[in-house]
Amino acid sequence: MVNPNQKPILVITGAAGFIGSCLLAEYARKNTHHLIAVDDFTIEKKQANFVHTTSAEFIDREVFLDWFNAHAAQVDAVLHIGARTNTTEQDLAILDHLNFQYSIRIWDLCTEHQIPMIYASSAATYGNGEHGYVDDHALIPSLKPMNPYGQSKQDFDLWVLAQEKTPPFWAGLKFFNVYGPNEYHKGRMASVVMHTFNQIQVTGAMSLFRSHKAGVADGYQSRDFVYVKDVVHVIVFLLEHKPNSAIYNLGSGVANPFIDLARYTFEAMGKDPKISFVDTPIDIRDTYQYYTCASMEKLQKAGYTKAFHSLKEGVFDYVQGYLLEQRYF
Repeated sequence: MVNPNQKPILVITGAAGFIGSCLLAEYARKNTHHLIAVDDFTIEKKQANFVHTTSAEFIDREVFLDWFNAHAAQVDAVLHIGARTNTTEQDLAILDHLNFQYSIRIWDLCTEHQIPMIYASSAATYGNGEHGYVDDHALIPSLKPMNPYGQSKQDFDLWVLAQEKTPPFWAGLKFFNVYGPNEYHKGRMASVVMHTFNQIQVTGAMSLFRSHKAGVADGYQSRDFVYVKDVVHVIVFLLEHKPNSAIYNLGSGVANPFIDLARYTFEAMGKDPKISFVDTPIDIRDTYQYYTCASMEKLQKAGYTKAFHSLKEGVFDYVQGYLLEQRYF
């Protein structure tokens, strides 16, 4: 390990991915840490996310645990953002390896060496929302995720809450619908903002999923969309201030309908809205969430008071500052 200035060492897993690469770029700009970036860096479509971050050391995720075991005494903090994030993934072995067992190993080393750890959970753990979207530890065992990805995140949250020995500070973050720069590689799993932008660029129009639920009009399925810049700000805050260790929601605290998101995207591109509707694909129809909205009271009580971008503010910043020019975070 090369750390000539003896800066505090920060590990970021998932550093080639969407949120992880934004964190990597943010901390590279801050220049406060020696950065250890962990991921599978061989995936070509992800390489533009991190290629300009030349100050970090890059370690393949399959050798990282051995590296960490050898160097843990020198590590100051871990941001464990890496995971299999495909919500349609049905390979339980992959999810168990990457989202559960791998996370346990990192937790155990952070506990043994008393290293602060922040990890990525997911709002997918809330399932259809029958118990609401409150990050109360007492409610977490009642949650019923609607897909294997969400279950893998739920399994780790439950495992964490059962541990008597923990890192000196830890936080699990239930990410809601994150959008923003550095998601170019995500394909079908990219945000609706990016899909809308791409469709408008090609066809001049946007097709949203039709509602298959009584009482919900087409386009009025609503989600808590949170801009990745706000996600980065929250994580930096938690690592700096280390409030109470807990599982926290990380959304905007506001539910917005997809039709508004589409209209804002058209507006940001300077185009008149042309919106139509198509049936929700069969393979996700039964597990489709019609409403999500994060309760953000716990994070606010922990001392985070910075305002989040409104959906319109975030969409305009993303479209005009990044998508139109294919810029990265």
